[in-house]
Amino acid sequence: MNVADLSSEQLISALRLPAEASVGQRIPKKLLAENLTSRGTATSADRKLLQEQIEEVTWFAALKPSNAGIPVYQDEVRSYLELAVLNVRLRQGSQLDVKAAKVSSSTARVAELVHRAIPYPVLMVLDDDARLYLSMVHIRWAQKEADKTVLDGELIQGTFMRNWADTGPDADADAATLNAFMGALPVSKQPRSDLFALYQGWMDTLSAWQAAAVTGRFECVSPQQATARREALRRCHELDAQISSLRAAASKEKQMARQVAVNLEIKALMAERQQAANSL
Repeated sequence: MNVADLSSEQLISALRLPAEASVGQRIPKKLLAENLTSRGTATSADRKLLQEQIEEVTWFAALKPSNAGIPVYQDEVRSYLELAVLNVRLRQGSQLDVKAAKVSSSTARVAELVHRAIPYPVLMVLDDDARLYLSMVHIRWAQKEADKTVLDGELIQGTFMRNWADTGPDADADAATLNAFMGALPVSKQPRSDLFALYQGWMDTLSAWQAAAVTGRFECVSPQQATARREALRRCHELDAQISSLRAAASKEKQMARQVAVNLEIKALMAERQQAANSL
């Protein structure tokens, strides 16, 4: 697969969705805002963010038993009758650093708001012209309002540079890793016992992509191993934030003794971070 200029259509196409699942319907931003308001989960700032950051939202596909041959999933916690695939085009120039490898706070918030506005589990591709973002999160029934859903757990998100050929000296290795990820996405390669298992399979595949950013290799693992890997990734991200904060503090510290103490703390955190990375 040629990934020199990765597009949202290319990423979605890698899912190899059945043609019968195609929807191709635009979702008005006003409808998203109204859904959030009715759920009482959005502030005026959130609604403004949706208006300012989003150019267009397209409901690309809806996977159901009737078109995918995969049973629904229902228990006392959640009901997965269908999975939605969305393509969200963000406004150009909305992101400050076109080379950033992490999901910006504003993009992460936009993704979270769209997830909250739609009462189905969503596989969402966001496109800001410089990068693509893939976002997923489980949903469950609200405890006090049986007819409403809430997000269940943290969002799993990955970042993909649009022009993979310009990302640096390791571009060939990165492209090979991306090809491995894309090759693992098709529905036919995911668990098919029910729609919950399918969605979790895609989340585990995205977690494998996140881990590849740390280890340099893309590797799909068992569901049990994927759970442990997500925890190790979470710990790596926590430690990265702590190390970054300490380095900033050390650069401003005037007292030599305090600089030494902070650097020793950084060294200890880096060792712990390496242990977490080794478990990936």
